[in-house]
Amino acid sequence: MALVIRRLSTNHSSAPKAASIVLTVRIGQLAARTGLPVKTIRYYSDIGVLPETGRTSSGYRDYDDAALGRVRFIRSAQSVGLSLGEIREIVALRDHGETPCTHVAQLVGRRADEIDQRIADLEILRDELRRLDRRARTLDPADCAPDLVCHVIVPANP
Repeated sequence: MALVIRRLSTNHSSAPKAASIVLTVRIGQLAARTGLPVKTIRYYSDIGVLPETGRTSSGYRDYDDAALGRVRFIRSAQSVGLSLGEIREIVALRDHGETPCTHVAQLVGRRADEIDQRIADLEILRDELRRLDRRARTLDPADCAPDLVCHVIVPANP
């Protein structure tokens, strides 16, 4: 773990007003702490769900402790079905000082509605598969015409 001291002075004098100690980790260490591949961490940075980071003098990416929390949020958001595009919107709101909870609530509500529709569609499909299964049990494979490929599944008439 690298230790970096950043000055928090905003004036232009040479004497700092205050100093802060910020612990940073390199990308490999962040990957190890989150259980994600380094490539995924880089991808998250590239698409903007992880903020741009500082670089060491040798070009390594340095992440602060906030990056660990951000990665955990990303994984949690993905686990409830949010896309990386939606996650990017959420973190952009937070990064601009806004609380994104209302937006998140709308997204998860919409996702729940989509899942309800998907479940309804799957129930219809299941019923059709059950119908085909019952039909298949009454058919004789010897009666299957070659042009049908399989008479269990008969194409709809165009």
